[in-house]
Amino acid sequence: MSDLFKKGLAVGLGLAQTSVDQAEKMINQLVEKGEMTKQESKEFFDKYYQKGQETQNKTLNHLNIASSEEVNKLEARLRVVEQRLTDLESE
Repeated sequence: MSDLFKKGLAVGLGLAQTSVDQAEKMINQLVEKGEMTKQESKEFFDKYYQKGQETQNKTLNHLNIASSEEVNKLEARLRVVEQRLTDLESE
């Protein structure tokens, strides 16, 4: 992976984390002021976080980067193939 791409990805992830932290801070302030209940704040944050996850997944998909779930599935398939090869070699 090129250094520029790695740096861009790191910046993007940092901005996303900062955004989540700021949203959480603002939501907590609204709760403290009584403008939002704890339950409403939890629902709002969960919705905000879910939207962020969807955006992240779309971005990774657009960049054609495998998710950890996809990598895990491929690793499992590879272990099966390796075992079959080992079994064939020992025959």
